[in-house]
Amino acid sequence: MDEQQVISATPKQLYIGGKWRDASEAGTLPVEDPSTGERLCDIADAQPDDAMAALDAATEAQEEWARWPPRERGEILRRAFEAITSRAEEFALRMTLEMGKPLAESRAEVAYGADFLRWFSEEAVRIGGRWSTAPNGAGRLLTMRQPVGPCLLITPWNFPLAMGTRKIGPAIAAGCTMVMKPASATPLTMLALAQVFEDVGLPPGVLNCVTASSASSVTSPLISDGRLRKLSFTGSTPIGRKLMELASGNLLRLSMELGGNAPFLVFDDADVDAAVEGALVAKMRNIGQSCVAANRFHVSERVADEFTSKLAARMGALKVGRGTDEGIDVGPLINADQRDKVDALVKDATGKSAEAVVGGQPSGGHGYFYPPTVLAGVPEDATLLGEEIFGPVAPVRPFHDEDEALGWANRTEYGLVAYFYTRDLNRAVRVMERLQVGMVGVNQGMVSNPAAPFGGVKQSGFGREGGEEGIDEYLATKYCALNV
Repeated sequence: MDEQQVISATPKQLYIGGKWRDASEAGTLPVEDPSTGERLCDIADAQPDDAMAALDAATEAQEEWARWPPRERGEILRRAFEAITSRAEEFALRMTLEMGKPLAESRAEVAYGADFLRWFSEEAVRIGGRWSTAPNGAGRLLTMRQPVGPCLLITPWNFPLAMGTRKIGPAIAAGCTMVMKPASATPLTMLALAQVFEDVGLPPGVLNCVTASSASSVTSPLISDGRLRKLSFTGSTPIGRKLMELASGNLLRLSMELGGNAPFLVFDDADVDAAVEGALVAKMRNIGQSCVAANRFHVSERVADEFTSKLAARMGALKVGRGTDEGIDVGPLINADQRDKVDALVKDATGKSAEAVVGGQPSGGHGYFYPPTVLAGVPEDATLLGEEIFGPVAPVRPFHDEDEALGWANRTEYGLVAYFYTRDLNRAVRVMERLQVGMVGVNQGMVSNPAAPFGGVKQSGFGREGGEEGIDEYLATKYCALNV
């Protein structure tokens, strides 16, 4: 398919109760191509009544869906995995058009996102329980794990497929129904995913997809409704806090994957060339618009100059342009606000004595482009050392010894992920144990894997997605005392 065919083939309506329908009120939501600033299409803009209809459908379907055999739930996930894989090019092009990332990265996300469906198709039949004799021998203790019930899933714009599949996959496997609210900036991939689940036989009402320009207007009534039993949110920490406050009214089960401020440490015994390649992956994946992107680079003073110059050479050689064009390495940021935020952070750092070794100025012309940027001599009070950059900017700050490096790494309210490079096994163990994060990359710049638990600590949230732990977020434990 070409660009126009992909957009034309994408559903534009709400998906509620197994039917595609218009929003209850007139009005649509425009979807933009961030590489040009031009409108791709208009989609349905849901209102509160539409959101409540979606919860009605999820609630009505919950009891029957919970009784479905685990094997059959797993087979639906497996068929969805195969369908997405067979349509990988179509999904990749759609994702690039609405989010901006180069096609090579979109293809990688399609494979990664689909793999969550394969992983949880296998976990569906492994939901267990426990049987034991009471300590006094007078009876038996039985525990069982059952679906928590209807869930609200809220996903961000930066990974339009994977952020959805790693929530939908375990929910389906566990036997939960869902209302999905994708980001208004990148809703097309999720609408296409809902169509895939319809095609592979997911029963009506199990997955409902509601797109809206105002997230709070459609999610707040759902969170306040006593029929909803779980909220899973990926997004910023400030919004996560507000959602937690609202969810406390009904004591919802919560999964919160929030902001990050990932340190990338390079020790003096590291393979510098390998560290540079790992840094490129950790920083530039998704144009730096990732909660697990390396946000700040703390490098031993003994190798800081070498690392900085080599990283600048690699980042400066990356080709910037529209993600659909051949040979492009770096696409646009998601919108003008994000581009301006990145530029402001860079200007703050350079205004406080940091040096732009490469990049440092926003690109002109159409679209929301910002060039790969490496900053050296970053001072302690630079704002970007404490804030999530969400862009292709790598600030480098030297450290003297291991304690200082760890002090810098942990000097943040966030605790999602950290990366470090060393060839000393003893140091690797020490640093892994002392880092205050939920995930660690040791001598590698990528940690995401459907078979591993993804999540953080501190202000980066709680709960895990992926791995054996991922399905636990959608299961409640029931204990039965048997008098036998």
